[in-house]
Amino acid sequence: MANVVLSATGLNAYFGAVHAVRDASIEFREREVTAIIGPSGCGKSTLLRCLNRMHETVPGGRVTGRVEFHGQDLYGPDVNPIEVRRHIGMVFQRPTPFPTLSIRDNVAAGLRAMRRADRPPRADVDRIVERSLQDAALWDEVKDRLRTGAIGLSGGQQQRLCIARALATSPSVLLLDEPTASLDPISTQKVEELVYDLRQHFTVVIVTHNMQQAARVSDRTAFMLNGELVEVAPTNKLFTTPSDPRTEAYVTGRFG
Repeated sequence: MANVVLSATGLNAYFGAVHAVRDASIEFREREVTAIIGPSGCGKSTLLRCLNRMHETVPGGRVTGRVEFHGQDLYGPDVNPIEVRRHIGMVFQRPTPFPTLSIRDNVAAGLRAMRRADRPPRADVDRIVERSLQDAALWDEVKDRLRTGAIGLSGGQQQRLCIARALATSPSVLLLDEPTASLDPISTQKVEELVYDLRQHFTVVIVTHNMQQAARVSDRTAFMLNGELVEVAPTNKLFTTPSDPRTEAYVTGRFG
């Protein structure tokens, strides 16, 4: 069995008085893709944002329980959240390239946010940018226009650029929050193929409202309902022989 890289135990998340995630426990393993599915508003994205301490940036956001990365409690008093996000990268639902920066500088932006002692030498930045764009399956499409604005890219290219930006800091884990929700079918297919390939080097967690997408790209799937993590299982098992009747009702389309 693959090593556990990231885990949550007894995790609760709140927006003010709203209890959005309830006592969730889950493990994410090395070089596996885990999909999180469930109806809108069930807590999928909130759970994802707790894994790299993004939830606490929301006004009223609060977390209890434990999130461990290689055994370290990420909510411990001496943990720097910026360092957490360096090791656990995140890509959001809508592409978020920096509109005033070039393609190259968008990818390199995360490197500038690192602690000075950890930043790569200036001479290495172009190499890291190229590697990250290759890992994001975008290099061949943009290598001749790295100095042009990122805003000129298509939606699907912008999303892969955001993935490249997250990969540039060499994270162990990549969190994807409905990364294809705003993309056309061709761009969606390219991102799905990319997610499938990224498992060779990274632990990937993808929130998706699309059950077919979860079935195509993931090794394991988690089902959430009303803030509760109902079931986690190998993807094939969860979709064919789920253990919980609520999961069965959702995957067979009886509600959702």
